[in-house]
Amino acid sequence: MSPLIAPSILAADFANLQTEVEMLNRSAADYIHVDIMDGVFVPNISFGIPVTEAIQRHAKKPLDVHLMIVNPDPYLEAFRRAGAENISVHYEACPHLHRTVQAIHGLGAKAGVAINPHTSVSLLEEIIAEIDLVCMMSVNPGFGGQKFIENTYSKVSRLKDLILKKGAATKIEIDGGVNEQNAQKLVSEGADILVAGSFVFSSADPVATIARLKSS
Repeated sequence: MSPLIAPSILAADFANLQTEVEMLNRSAADYIHVDIMDGVFVPNISFGIPVTEAIQRHAKKPLDVHLMIVNPDPYLEAFRRAGAENISVHYEACPHLHRTVQAIHGLGAKAGVAINPHTSVSLLEEIIAEIDLVCMMSVNPGFGGQKFIENTYSKVSRLKDLILKKGAATKIEIDGGVNEQNAQKLVSEGADILVAGSFVFSSADPVATIARLKSS
């Protein structure tokens, strides 16, 4: 089965954002991945609600919003109004994770939980059946263009085993360093959604690159 592809708009040309979104509309992408960074939870600042709204105005693909921020709860409704269909929060940033997941579902969005490279998948055992996706970071969050962490393969396999054990329908999303060299192996280990930023937007033909990832 082909993976779902979610190009990360963080790697796009921000001076031509509408053109970049329209290119993704024409492509085989399934989502537009939107990375929100606050400069506190991660050492970088990206953009927020107004830019998300601007992307949504032109997007024909659903927005997959990844909140790399501390205390995401006060912003969930605003991002949902801005067009987020998936909202992922970080396990490490949510002391009351189940409440946050309930709040996302209450807004009519799909709820995801993101985990950093050092966070064990076993920590998701009590919530895995309640969430729609796990966004597994395969680089340290905060910057695009980083090298893929090889331990991710075995981590995907362990997470897939947990999902099956719990009888959950949770999808596994891989975020960071995804390219044509590792995509097929990630899918074979159990990945359902591949996020690709620099690999897509720095290629000579992003539409063709997305199509090749889709055939992984």
